[in-house]
Amino acid sequence: MGDSRPVYQRIADDLRQQIDEGVLAVGSRIPSRSELKRTYAASDQTVDRAVRVLKAAGYAEGQFGRGVFVTDRSPVGSLLRTGEAVDSPFAARLLAGSSAAPPLLWEATSTATGAPPRIAERLGIGAGDRVMCTRYEYLADRRPLQLATSWEPLALTEGTEVVFPERGPYARRGVRERFAAIGLPVVKATELVGSRSATSTESQALGCSPGQCVTVIERTHHTADGQVVETSDIVLRADRWRLEYHIAFPG
Repeated sequence: MGDSRPVYQRIADDLRQQIDEGVLAVGSRIPSRSELKRTYAASDQTVDRAVRVLKAAGYAEGQFGRGVFVTDRSPVGSLLRTGEAVDSPFAARLLAGSSAAPPLLWEATSTATGAPPRIAERLGIGAGDRVMCTRYEYLADRRPLQLATSWEPLALTEGTEVVFPERGPYARRGVRERFAAIGLPVVKATELVGSRSATSTESQALGCSPGQCVTVIERTHHTADGQVVETSDIVLRADRWRLEYHIAFPG
């Protein structure tokens, strides 16, 4: 039986296989449009679509005026998900020899705003209720590694020393320590892990192609009586980061 895949998909799959097997090494140029047209007897549109598939999958990136090149897809490290690490600003284990080496830095901007409906639902408040929204960008060697957006109900924090997560006496202390300081001890965090295509803004910040797959973690902090004090979205490149879970079994 003949190959029933669309031609663009066959081209993309062939190129992916060459990259996975090392025939096309990291940093090498993908065959040009004219070369691919000759090899596969394909049109400009078909070849361009195949290359777009490669870029969206994180296998290649375009360099203006030079062509399309194979990208480095080796893991940078692991995002640690443990009771001790989940609340830290950037809980990660970088692989030995990784080009993304410490020191780790982050930038944050906080703005009081109304809660979007999906965030209000996660926080258990009304849509439009005031929240403190903090956007983070984590970097190593000035390279972006992770994005995060956090929301906290201002009904809980306004007028306190912890209203700004990155300012004041409890700056950069983490959700648990900050909320314990105002009498709201956090006893549990829940996480939902998923994947989706990167938005254009995310791809620009993370250095990947628009539409490339990213891992998204929805993290929510709860008090003992079930009150939600914070929820956040963590976004990182799925091709460069693994999730590392430490699971302790009872007795």
